[in-house]
Amino acid sequence: IGALLAGKGALELSFATAENAGAQYVLANDPDADRLAMAERQEDGAWRIFTGNEIGALLADWQFRHVPADERKKTAMLCTTVSSKMIQSMAKKEGFRFEETLTGFKWIGNRALDLERDGFKVVFAFEEAIGFMVGTTVLDKDGVSAAAAATEMITHHHASGTTLSAMLGDIYATYGPHLSRNHYFICHSAETIQEIFDGIRRNGNYPTKCGNVRISNIRDLTTGFDSNQPDKKAVLPVSSSSHMVTFWFENGVNLTIRTSGTEPKIKYYSEIQGTPGVSEESTRATLNSTVDAAIAEFLQPEKYHLQKPASS
Repeated sequence: IGALLAGKGALELSFATAENAGAQYVLANDPDADRLAMAERQEDGAWRIFTGNEIGALLADWQFRHVPADERKKTAMLCTTVSSKMIQSMAKKEGFRFEETLTGFKWIGNRALDLERDGFKVVFAFEEAIGFMVGTTVLDKDGVSAAAAATEMITHHHASGTTLSAMLGDIYATYGPHLSRNHYFICHSAETIQEIFDGIRRNGNYPTKCGNVRISNIRDLTTGFDSNQPDKKAVLPVSSSSHMVTFWFENGVNLTIRTSGTEPKIKYYSEIQGTPGVSEESTRATLNSTVDAAIAEFLQPEKYHLQKPASS
């Protein structure tokens, strides 16, 4: 649902309606109103559909603007492990608490409750599949409260003479560009999927580089291995019923490869946490070259006859 709502086709009628009304923005909920899509009309008339990670960055920035300076240390934001770590970069610079959870808002909601019991105020959480939790009145993704916050944000920035695209650029300039590339392959064979992940794990001898880029850390939430922990044991919950391996590369790219619990897919989620001042074009090129190398080396689509989705 999230991917469909964020797609251009799902919003075409909204764009036509907005253009007829002279509106610059479109906000859209899915049928059960637990997700939010956002789009902005650009100067050339084209519509920019923001990704879930971009909306997450914008709403996190907006929520943080309302946190008094003396309350930052007791303020918290969360996101899932396959979502952008922009708010982690924000937290490092601004001094609030950031936490990462497994995918799914049951993990976010439960962790938010724990944090509030410990005296923290959770002001925002999100997942890249356009799911957002603004505050803790609803301990789940909620498209209605997210749309209300987005409307306030848009109104404020518009009155200040700026746009969401410009604000996103300002966020990147402050915390570094955080660019994502997420997609999937279709594979109907459980045996093939197992062979692919066995090839990645190499009986515990995980790869140390991919292409010409060194791998600085690997976390496997299927086996419980985390090379970044002193005891090599993952902190996040482990499940042997599905595959999920994350790589951190020395060039700033992180990549998670996982299986879907409901569909015959091998999904990948990637992000590069760029450096302030470095162009988006250069940062995007680094992300793409690293992800392309990882797909070729780890997933080997041709060898395993992995199918690309029809829209690719």
